[in-house]
Amino acid sequence: MTKEQGAFRTIGELSKELGIKPHILRYWEDQFAVLTPLKRAGSRRHYRPEDVEIVKTINRLLNEEGYTIKGARKFLAQRRRGPRWSRMPRRAWLKPDDGGQWR
Repeated sequence: MTKEQGAFRTIGELSKELGIKPHILRYWEDQFAVLTPLKRAGSRRHYRPEDVEIVKTINRLLNEEGYTIKGARKFLAQRRRGPRWSRMPRRAWLKPDDGGQWR
């Protein structure tokens, strides 16, 4: 049985879906403040779709791209704040004029 895209998932369902053990998901909750699943009666965790995306991002950063936990925290904090104008290349925030030239 598969759930719809926007459905909440329990820790067991998310664990099976992504191949991440439940104790790792609980550890990530302690390490990443942005990961806050709903907790229902008996402390049962229910991951919203946005929590699932955060878990997927954390997994990618740590296990595929080689980030440390500290580096992944920093990445997620910067992403949450939005673009930082001072770090973006100038062309990324300037618009081309009518002739296609950058102003």
